[in-house]
Amino acid sequence: MPRVAVILSGCGVQDGSEIQEAVVSLLALDEAGASVACFAPDKAQRQTTNHRTGKPSGETRNVLVESARISRGRIQDLAEAKADDFDAVLMPGGFGAALNLCDFAVNGSDCKVDPSVERFLTAMHDAKKPIAAICIAPVIVAKLFGKESVKVTIGDDADTAAAIERMGAKHVKCSVNDAVADETHRVVTTPAYMLAKSPKDLRAGIEKCVKELMRLVR
Repeated sequence: MPRVAVILSGCGVQDGSEIQEAVVSLLALDEAGASVACFAPDKAQRQTTNHRTGKPSGETRNVLVESARISRGRIQDLAEAKADDFDAVLMPGGFGAALNLCDFAVNGSDCKVDPSVERFLTAMHDAKKPIAAICIAPVIVAKLFGKESVKVTIGDDADTAAAIERMGAKHVKCSVNDAVADETHRVVTTPAYMLAKSPKDLRAGIEKCVKELMRLVR
């Protein structure tokens, strides 16, 4: 049974993990027969948002605690994750990926990746274990492995694609129901809500992303 680590970034599209992307990803992994463990950095969110109004909420929230809402409480501090324990890793999107897992939302191509995220992904990559990144999360892969000309997609957004290219990665345009697999670097990405208008739009792309991830594992 493939062992997959899922890295969450909070709970809610505007300041954490995109919930629908996370749920579809977890369902697809379960249906693929994977054993899943969820992780998140144990730290304060960079910002918090009232998802009804779209305005700052002024609250203080913890990334790990908020991510536990999605994982039904079964989650660990990413600092404790060991690459030896897993065959693959997947990151759903949501603005939290660009705020809490890295600071791309603030600094663009000059972003920095959270130390626990960088440590774990680098260890997985060095061990040639596949990485899946969904929606905006591929910018993290671009930042960490762009020097290797890794191929990723965020759909067709020109500004984000240009930022990815500035980090050294190669952006590939992709439809919402498809995924891009970089066989050489063992990375799979799909646009999801970078292009999707509803849950049914993103399902096929995420399912293909997970299928490709499992193929690379096996």
